[in-house]
Amino acid sequence: MNTALPAPASASSPSPAERARRQAQIVQALSAHVPAHALLWHSEDTTPYECDGLTAYRQRPLVVCLPETYAQVQAVLQACHALQVPVVARGAGTGLSGGAMPHALGVVLSLAKFNRILKVDAYSRTALVQCGVRNLAISEAAAPFGLYYAPDPSSQIACTIGGNVAENSGGVHCLKYGLTVHNVLEVKGFTMAGEPVTFGSQALDTPGYDLLATVIGSEGMLAVATEITVRLIPKPQLARCIMASFADVRQAGAAVAAVIAAGIIPAGLEMMDKPMTAAVEDFVKAGYDLTAEAILLCESDGTPEEVAEEIERMSAVLRDAGATAITVSANEAERLRFWSGRKNAFPASGRISPDYMCMDSTIPRKRLADILLAIQAMEQKYQLRCANVFHAGDGNLHPLILFDANDPDQLRRCELFGADILETSVAMGGTVTGEHGVGIEKLNSMCTQFSAEENAQMFALKAAFDPQGLLNPGKVIPTLHRCAEYGKMLVRGGQISHPDLPRF
Repeated sequence: MNTALPAPASASSPSPAERARRQAQIVQALSAHVPAHALLWHSEDTTPYECDGLTAYRQRPLVVCLPETYAQVQAVLQACHALQVPVVARGAGTGLSGGAMPHALGVVLSLAKFNRILKVDAYSRTALVQCGVRNLAISEAAAPFGLYYAPDPSSQIACTIGGNVAENSGGVHCLKYGLTVHNVLEVKGFTMAGEPVTFGSQALDTPGYDLLATVIGSEGMLAVATEITVRLIPKPQLARCIMASFADVRQAGAAVAAVIAAGIIPAGLEMMDKPMTAAVEDFVKAGYDLTAEAILLCESDGTPEEVAEEIERMSAVLRDAGATAITVSANEAERLRFWSGRKNAFPASGRISPDYMCMDSTIPRKRLADILLAIQAMEQKYQLRCANVFHAGDGNLHPLILFDANDPDQLRRCELFGADILETSVAMGGTVTGEHGVGIEKLNSMCTQFSAEENAQMFALKAAFDPQGLLNPGKVIPTLHRCAEYGKMLVRGGQISHPDLPRF
């Protein structure tokens, strides 16, 4: 009979002997529930799972498990719960905050094989999909019915709907159509103890407490999602996009606020600064104005009459706000070309720098220019370049700090740069994250945004679902000890990193 493993206090690397002992015990326990090919534990097999899109921090798990049925998911969770083994659920691994980084003494539960679209219901305008279905695949399946799934993160070609639920992902069209939380009706899955659980309902209301918005954005800390019912919407008859150039970032920021103040809610409203447009244009040839200090992409969709009127209104607002040039997409191909640049901002940055760290904070729209100018000053302070792209309509920033991870000092300065951006965003009335999650990346910044009492309440909510703290431990909510150490660091004027997390 297997004996329970003590719950590890941190993700510190165990001794080789302890690692081997625990690994053997876990493999033996899980082998009773999944076929041999569904278990990986040799280093060459588990290394691909050591990080998500935040590659600065890496940790190999003891075991990777790839179940193929819901019964196997439930049995694996029950076995790990009995052994007190930490579990980190993983989708496509495209996350950018370290939320899917493994635990050194735990299991990665890969849900990649749950990739079936179970039902598209054109009458109710919903789709029932498994958690491993790619975001874009939902719209592709719904297209024959004239429908699509609105949230469209830049990684939609690869990211899974389960990961979108975990992070409450958005996308370039979230201003008009909402985030994941506004487009999901029901989430089914299992708790850490293997108990089946359903959040939300396919009806208009849910019996009992409405916990759907609690699990969406919970970063895999409360439950493991297996099936999701999403809302579909009709494809618009027409969509056109404006590319507006500005000679000054403050004017561009003011233009964003002016569009919203005019009572216009564009389908998409994105902003890129000059370094980013240069990187993107060299990569995809989107037709961007390389002389502009910032450009805005403003999209309108609907009937041809609605689009014509809204494009005219937005163009007038942008001209009054100081736009130096305005180009309206003449056809669908040109519209897609404009957006291809925005969608490829991250890979384009990878072509001009060995590494980049993508931040994710949110500020009031009226402070867009202020944060851009503050980031420009930080570039001088930390001696690192930064290219900026924004979900400008809802104030969600994605500064990409460019650095070389092979240089430890550059990584240190990159971390400080990122923390400075997040803390400045909070000081401007914003938050430390918009759609990428906290993961491990923003633990220190959570100490800045939330009080000890608020963090304790978040811990209490997690404990209600996972009393032993085994599901994705060490993420999202900083411990009181960590916040105390971070406070001392600020007083000393030093820095605190992630001392327990292996780097390159």
